[in-house]
Amino acid sequence: MSKPPIAAALAYHELTKHRLPNRYAKSLGFMDWDTQPTPFRRYEGCELEPLARSFDAERGPTLDEVYDPSRVATQPVNANSVARLLFDSMALSAWKQLGENRWALRCNPSSGNLHPTEAYVVGAIPGLSEAPAVWHYAPLVHALERRAALEPKLWDTLRGDGDGVIIGLSSIPWRESWKYGERAFRYCQHDVGHAIAALALSAGALGWHLRALPSIDDAGAARLLGLPEPSGPEPEHPDLVLFVGPRPPGHAPTLSDSLTLDLVGTPNVLSESHHPWPSINGVAHACTRSGPVVIDEPSPTATPEPSPTGASAHHVFRTRRSAVEMDGVTGLSREAWLRMLARTLARPGHAPFASLLGRPRVHLLLFVHRVDGVEPGLYLLLRDPSVRATIAENMHTDFDWAPVDTGPLALPLWRLELADARPVAALVSCRQAIAADGAFAVAMLAELGPALAEHGAWMYRHLHWEAGAIGQVLYLEAEAAGRRATGIGCFFDDGVHELIGVADDSLHTIYHFTVGGAVEDPRIATVDAYHHLEP
Repeated sequence: MSKPPIAAALAYHELTKHRLPNRYAKSLGFMDWDTQPTPFRRYEGCELEPLARSFDAERGPTLDEVYDPSRVATQPVNANSVARLLFDSMALSAWKQLGENRWALRCNPSSGNLHPTEAYVVGAIPGLSEAPAVWHYAPLVHALERRAALEPKLWDTLRGDGDGVIIGLSSIPWRESWKYGERAFRYCQHDVGHAIAALALSAGALGWHLRALPSIDDAGAARLLGLPEPSGPEPEHPDLVLFVGPRPPGHAPTLSDSLTLDLVGTPNVLSESHHPWPSINGVAHACTRSGPVVIDEPSPTATPEPSPTGASAHHVFRTRRSAVEMDGVTGLSREAWLRMLARTLARPGHAPFASLLGRPRVHLLLFVHRVDGVEPGLYLLLRDPSVRATIAENMHTDFDWAPVDTGPLALPLWRLELADARPVAALVSCRQAIAADGAFAVAMLAELGPALAEHGAWMYRHLHWEAGAIGQVLYLEAEAAGRRATGIGCFFDDGVHELIGVADDSLHTIYHFTVGGAVEDPRIATVDAYHHLEP
């Protein structure tokens, strides 16, 4: 007998924990290169619409400005602006080469660089197609594959008084489970969060807003994007649809259950053979979102603007890289650290967190190692300070809870304990030195049980999206500060919970991160992202 959805989601979370001292969630335990999936979805037989890719990365708004799209000159919706949106968010950013081995990097990071997230565009794009259509975005060639025409009346209904296009996101878990086994569903959701934030901030650079459309559920998203019912070894699951443009619609668009598209194109097969992971199919089914979502919660409190970096937004979007090793020496200024923390807070109308739903439910446990003027130890940033009393009740009673003076920023930041946090940061991050060798590391703590109890099992996905969006902000802010960052998906879940004294599901770690001075490998060459295409 199957479990109720919330119980099934929590059971999956428990099943896929890594546990001290050396018990890990199930995976093959080796790299089965014969079944390695291609990281690029293509639809054979589709008309291909190449997009512009010659842009000046040094001109345009600063990274500081794009968090608030109202500070940026609004660009019209056309083929060039949509191309720029995707070029700065979902496109290839470079190729890396070591000997005969070559691999692509993208603006949106991914666990293991495996990229389960697919993007679709819906609408009318002047200069490309005056008639509305549904396209799949192909990052390998930075082009749109036209999959179907869309009835103009339907598009008018969807956009209402809005100005822009719809972006749809989906996930192919096989790309992650090939390497990471049953824990892969978590990583797919992190990647969706990274993609949402990448799109939101890229939209901000155009003076545009990105907003989720919670009135369209998973089944509606699948119909609109032309996705089949998830089945077989390579199912593609709808994640969400978002409206992006100068003016989001003022209504909640819905889709008829009878919507069908006259689809063109056959999706490529990613692998010739597969290893099944039924637990992923089970949690994906349990976390399906049916029906519209209404979360009537207060807007986050406005906070002062942090000090600017002056970094070019387009340049940072394109040059962001994941560190594979930290040098254990490079630190970070207090000002830069506080600016990064301030940027992770949700602010009314600001990217990227205005693209998510409801109040912040993911908080940052900080392992501070090398921040000038900040004593090493454990700190906690509550992204919604209203929950402080509840969270404190569930944590160790001997924590200091000393407010940190953050000046005009007035961040909801507390010092829990002074200590050399490097050994424990590495330990709980699967004994990875990279968590100890940066300036600081992060464990993202989600209000897991309460969020699911209040809103349903689909919130399991959304919590990971929120964590991924936070991670994308840390990536970009690290780049702007002359540092590098890396997401860490391997961690000992209950090791963190024991560290902070939480014994229930009120606060669970769901993503780790580290920021510091990266060690570059001089043997690896960097090649232009689209050198393989004709100019």
